[in-house]
Amino acid sequence: MRQRVAVVGGGLAGITAALRCADAGHEVTLLESRGLLGGLTHSFTRDGLHVDNGQHVFLRCCTAYLGFLRRLGVTDRVHLQPRLEIPVHSPRLRRPVWLRRNPLPAPLHLADSVLRYTPLGLGDRMRFAGAALALKSVDPAAPSSDRRTFGEWLKAHGQSRDAITKLWDLVGIATLNAPAEQASLGLAATVFQVGLLTDAGAADIGWATVPLRKLHGEPALARLTEAGATVRLNTKVTGLSRADGAWRVEAGEPVEADQVVLAVPPPVAAKLLPEGAVPLPPDFADALGSSPIVNAHVVFDRPVTGQAFFAVVDSPLQWVFDRTASAGLARGQYLAISLSAATEEIELPVRVLRDRLLPALRAVLPAAREAEVLDFFVTRERHATFAPAPGSAGLRPPARTRAPGLVLAGAWTATGWPATMEGAVRSGEAAAQAVLGTSAEVPGRSEGIPA
Repeated sequence: MRQRVAVVGGGLAGITAALRCADAGHEVTLLESRGLLGGLTHSFTRDGLHVDNGQHVFLRCCTAYLGFLRRLGVTDRVHLQPRLEIPVHSPRLRRPVWLRRNPLPAPLHLADSVLRYTPLGLGDRMRFAGAALALKSVDPAAPSSDRRTFGEWLKAHGQSRDAITKLWDLVGIATLNAPAEQASLGLAATVFQVGLLTDAGAADIGWATVPLRKLHGEPALARLTEAGATVRLNTKVTGLSRADGAWRVEAGEPVEADQVVLAVPPPVAAKLLPEGAVPLPPDFADALGSSPIVNAHVVFDRPVTGQAFFAVVDSPLQWVFDRTASAGLARGQYLAISLSAATEEIELPVRVLRDRLLPALRAVLPAAREAEVLDFFVTRERHATFAPAPGSAGLRPPARTRAPGLVLAGAWTATGWPATMEGAVRSGEAAAQAVLGTSAEVPGRSEGIPA
């Protein structure tokens, strides 16, 4: 039976849920408070430069997100490595070291790279394998895993502070948006088991070759329109009420719906949810918390690196990406410095960040030492993700609520994943399944992605 479905929120979770419901033949209205779709994955123009608000990557194991790209018809707008290769720079090394996967099955696919990983001493490199094998046996869904920090577990399994900060956090901070000492063991186990310890190709890295609005927002609007959905931008939802078996969504001109998908951040959901709709304390959004991400954008007058991206240790830098082509820069080179778990940096003035990050960049890129900086600016997401701290699993509700016809979506809901693009799409799939009353499988193939 054709139903009226209102989706509140136009991020990846809301787009996914809306497309699934529209594809199933329902009458869908998507309401987004801003003037564009895409949520935290958007871009803007600055002096002719196309700038993403933050650097976003995905892995080959992100099967739901890859299915989302196929549905949008944009698989030709991303690049996925044919085989994992990460150059790692350090100001203490004359040249980068590489983390590469070999043809062996997981977890042996990284063994030789780790043994040659000279930012760590030989003892730390040798002890890495034992901890990695032990991590395979951790149950990510166990309450005991959620009560313990990943850092505590790593120390108990012979990992030194250097090993944690220079190897485990190299992956963990970027995916969890928290260092090991602050992250739930359960979420960390999910990341490493799925990404590194089960399938050799799972951690191959992909990224957008176009601005994010051309990868997500604009194609999503086109696909939703084609599917018969109504999209109302610049429309803030101020309330929900239910009467006579239907929902009324207050949004300027009210929307009547049989079912509602709330695909909004936790504080907004907490305000809109009817009392008792989720089995959580009233302050769940505050308790779940948030973690910030800062991106510093540097435009040089000449090319300073030939690498598409690289990681950095022994430095205030974390990950650096070449955005020259996707931004439309005709001369010079544009690098984006991505700082996850940026609690210290989030409120620092641009001048302070410039004085901290530019010398660090030049310390690992010799060609940058003579290059002129044409522009330096900063984008900040103060509430980029929920805080993946111990205890966070108990604050993440499932898609279905206690209120009939009201479901939740968002990377912060109970997906089992950290707050990534994959988690957001999975949450949208779960919300759509709740609306449709099906157990449809989340897309699980990664064909059609150019390497």
